[in-house]
Amino acid sequence: MQKQPFPSVPQAALVLLACFLLQYLVGVLLYDARRSLGLSEDQIVPLGLLLADGLLAAALLQFSGMSYRDLLHPSRSSVGATCLLLVPPVLALVPLTLGLDQMLISALQSVWAPSAWEQAAFERMMAPTLATALASCVLAPLFEEMLFRGLLLRAFLQRYPRGVAIVCSALYFGVAHLNLYQFFLAFFLGLVLGWLYERSQSLIPCIALHAALNSAVFALSKQAPAEAAAEAPAISANGLAAFWLTALALAALGSWALHRLLRRGRRADGA
Repeated sequence: MQKQPFPSVPQAALVLLACFLLQYLVGVLLYDARRSLGLSEDQIVPLGLLLADGLLAAALLQFSGMSYRDLLHPSRSSVGATCLLLVPPVLALVPLTLGLDQMLISALQSVWAPSAWEQAAFERMMAPTLATALASCVLAPLFEEMLFRGLLLRAFLQRYPRGVAIVCSALYFGVAHLNLYQFFLAFFLGLVLGWLYERSQSLIPCIALHAALNSAVFALSKQAPAEAAAEAPAISANGLAAFWLTALALAALGSWALHRLLRRGRRADGA
């Protein structure tokens, strides 16, 4: 009897629980060693998350018997061609995704105001330091895509219908963020990234989209403080309309290009 790929959907819940426990343990160790390592409290949280995700991804990779090359780009198409053809249309999706994210967060905050703990956690994750920028914009997209698309979704696609596999992986991706405000964007983004991975058979476009979106969110969080922003003139209706029209046009163009390039994604990888 052929061995089923690991993990299944129920097993992935245990993987996610192990990820949470590992994040907690790594965070405690970093906090205890913060003076020896010269870490600030703002650096401990993102560094702990990344170390835990990286360790878990490495352990699962070893257990699955895959190489990093097979994990990152199992497609037979070249890395260069994938970057040249898929990354530009993927990046065209960022403005619309970012705009929808800001609208959703504003709507949620008007209904459920974030607690003091959640607000402090968001501020630590977006602290204006080089370590936080590197963690949010580079390492988090890499490790999270390795874990949720390269390992979990890949196994799900071999065990379940592709729609079920993509939805389940997106759900786990949303839950992993541990707060309501990021859950919905992460779930929606997980659906897009899941479709992109299933069609392209590569983590490269997934990492590019994830990194670009995280970088845009991080850059926006570094704008003027709330006091200065409150005094700044409001964006005109024409400026807002121009942004949405541009974002919609770019997203439509990028979606069309991806559909054309990946419409036969179920056939042989080399195609």
